[in-house]
Amino acid sequence: MTDSHETATGEFATREDVDARGGSASASALPSAPSPAPSSAPSHATSPAPSSAPSFAPDSLVLNRKLPLWYQVSQSLRASILGRPQDASLRLPTEEQLATHYGVSVLTMRQALKELETEGLISRHRRRGTFIEPRARRATPVRLLGSVDAIVAQQSGDATTVLGHGTVPVPGDLAEFFPDCGEVVSFRRLRRDGESGEPTNWAENAVRPEVAARIDLTDLERWPMTKVLHDIVGVKISRITDTVEARLADPVTADLLQVPLLSPILHYTGVTYDEKGRVVDVARIRYRGDRFSFSLTVEAR
Repeated sequence: MTDSHETATGEFATREDVDARGGSASASALPSAPSPAPSSAPSHATSPAPSSAPSFAPDSLVLNRKLPLWYQVSQSLRASILGRPQDASLRLPTEEQLATHYGVSVLTMRQALKELETEGLISRHRRRGTFIEPRARRATPVRLLGSVDAIVAQQSGDATTVLGHGTVPVPGDLAEFFPDCGEVVSFRRLRRDGESGEPTNWAENAVRPEVAARIDLTDLERWPMTKVLHDIVGVKISRITDTVEARLADPVTADLLQVPLLSPILHYTGVTYDEKGRVVDVARIRYRGDRFSFSLTVEAR
């Protein structure tokens, strides 16, 4: 069975929960997190000691009015946490600073942080602050609720190796997406868990040649394709159509992911459209069935 969900990213919202008039929500400069307040009261909670590491700086975010704000903020902050430099501080800015940065209310920010705390990515200590858990193991659901930032968050935090790239004839099963192209540029990447080094998924992207010509391979080793297209190449993405289905591992997938031949995997297909309605990228990602779950959120209106 195949489940599909179309992620609309053409309409963007801003500070909906604090400013009914709307406006552009983008990152503002964050001051350094304050030093922990002294306290004479004993506490059983422990937190990392202050250090001289660079301050943690979350990525910017453009909000989509069609999705819950807390969810978008939590996914963006999650991506920033998982993709942070190794020497970055483990201490997060305050709730108020993060709320100002993302352009949301403190209540929305608090809900987003609660989500990350439940996931085990952060810990919160009264009068001390909020800290990234350095050894946190993350569960990784494949979710079909998201904006461009949420999709980026889904694929962040892993070590990526570019296996190869080159111009190829449009595959027959992708011809419907590239009716005006005889060729596409194929990019093949393998992702490994950032802690254990275990393969988690491998991806094939078929990209329009004129777009692929502006992609730097070093960017693909650091960022997911969606982020590279959106933030670096400058493609104005209008929507991404996601499909997830259960399949059996073929010989190539079994070898790359180090799983038995014909073992269950999750097969994701993401079709990215630009503002003109043209397909610019078709991503096909194979996830290990023992490392990922499928999650679909349906909200009542």
